[in-house]
Amino acid sequence: MDHFKQLHTFASIAARGSLTAAARAEGVAPAIMGRRLDALEQRLGVKLLVRSTRRISLTHEGSAFLEDCQRILADLANAEASVSAGGIKASGHLRLTAPAGFGRRHVAPLVPRFRELHPEVTISLNLSDRVVDIAGEAYDCAVRVGDMPDSSMVSVRLAANRRLCVATPKYLQQHGTPQHPSELGKFACLTLSSDASQTRGWAFCLGTPEGAQSNANPGPVTYLKPHGPLDCSDGQVLHDWCMAGYGIAWRSTWEVEGEIAAGQLVAVLDAFAAPPNGIYAVFPDRRHMPLRVRLWIDYLKRQYGQNDFWTRGR
Repeated sequence: MDHFKQLHTFASIAARGSLTAAARAEGVAPAIMGRRLDALEQRLGVKLLVRSTRRISLTHEGSAFLEDCQRILADLANAEASVSAGGIKASGHLRLTAPAGFGRRHVAPLVPRFRELHPEVTISLNLSDRVVDIAGEAYDCAVRVGDMPDSSMVSVRLAANRRLCVATPKYLQQHGTPQHPSELGKFACLTLSSDASQTRGWAFCLGTPEGAQSNANPGPVTYLKPHGPLDCSDGQVLHDWCMAGYGIAWRSTWEVEGEIAAGQLVAVLDAFAAPPNGIYAVFPDRRHMPLRVRLWIDYLKRQYGQNDFWTRGR
């Protein structure tokens, strides 16, 4: 508690520019604020504020420390508000974006449910397969699937995602089952067309299937570009064609786990599957994340973490 009071005192004095003004806001004597500040500086072993008869200014160390203090105090206030019955409720407008296919299936259904929990929050959801400039277009949070490139954005991993070769039981009964990725040329593969964003092909670990399956020693990832009689630039169409029995498709687990669990699709070449990537919440590097954004990310983590979330019917 003493440490917290010291941090709060330092941030208050720095914000108001006056020890007296900070003491007046808290309703205590200026001497108390001064003792707290002295104790904090002594504990840290650095000078945070330069005090003169006319003004108070931050030292270099104080300026850097102030940002961390403000973030910590804001996080604490948000945490208390989220669990306190009489606390501050999340409010304001939440701007979200997600990939079109994933967003339709696994984000859009959660949006109205989240608002039922936080009725003072309004929400806009943008579904697009282009890489949205989150900060430039003023989005609060994006859901993204795949490996995260180096970025000034902050990301939180929500769940794992794998890519699997799948087909219907009827197709495999009629045409057989490939035992190695090199055999895919003998089958009707449903692929994204050349003008789609997926240019590297289907990913496999060809060297050590046992290691790939356990993720203990997956080995290098190899990209193959199977061909077939049908291709399309839209992943949902490929999924529909696969469900109709027209061939083998390479799809994400978020898209096909429900069908696999129901026996409508069968995973093939699973022993050669590449290691999983992730599903992430991505947001600007803000020192003071709005409560509504933090609650939304926590909500996604809870939903995606449920054992049956990806396999239950949509």
